[in-house]
Amino acid sequence: MFGYDTEALRHLLATIIQNNIKLDAWTWLSKQGDINNTANFNAAFAMMPRKTGKAVITITTEQAEQLNTIRPGFVIEGWTADRLGRVYLLLQADATNREHYFAVIENLFLAAEMNELVALYSALPILAYPDFLVKRCAEGIRSNIGSVLEAIMYHNPYPAEYLPEAAWNQLVMKAIFTDKRLDLITGLNDRNNPELARILMDFARERGAAGRSVVPELWHLASPFTDAGIVNAVKQQYSTI
Repeated sequence: MFGYDTEALRHLLATIIQNNIKLDAWTWLSKQGDINNTANFNAAFAMMPRKTGKAVITITTEQAEQLNTIRPGFVIEGWTADRLGRVYLLLQADATNREHYFAVIENLFLAAEMNELVALYSALPILAYPDFLVKRCAEGIRSNIGSVLEAIMYHNPYPAEYLPEAAWNQLVMKAIFTDKRLDLITGLNDRNNPELARILMDFARERGAAGRSVVPELWHLASPFTDAGIVNAVKQQYSTI
């Protein structure tokens, strides 16, 4: 069901949350998480900002290191309290009944507004049965909402771990098209592949023919799978940014 120590993660996130929200808000949040009471669970997810506030959380270096030890690649620096609260709520959900768990998570995605989507995609690395979320993650890549894309792309280990090659390549290209930071994409080098290099070189040729520039990371990704002479010939069309 889970590929990490869920109890250790719950305890750590609970500590971080308690350090970042008021006592009455934590008292309320700690009593939520009953996924079998679907209406209350959904209501808690929706009302999270009203309970926790939206301030950016603080986290110590030690806590960040502990987090990475428990769930490698899972980063929460820069999150708001409501985003973390929603992810914690999802982590509290009992996943024993697989079908019910799927149904609740899927319905949250279908009904979510922007900030709720950010939390849902941020939770991908810690949800149960990660394989069932692959299509949902791939669909999220097609979003035109910047914050949603960043939740999927930035410091999120799930895409690199579970997306098939075609969807991964789409993620990288979407990041380029939308001017996202490639250096914040977890697993960018590990998931590099010949087909992505081909797509990137075709893209570079098109941009060069149009007199437009490309991000310098493009050459870094394309070079391992492309003849150096071809890369240099395409580079000569224009200067990189």
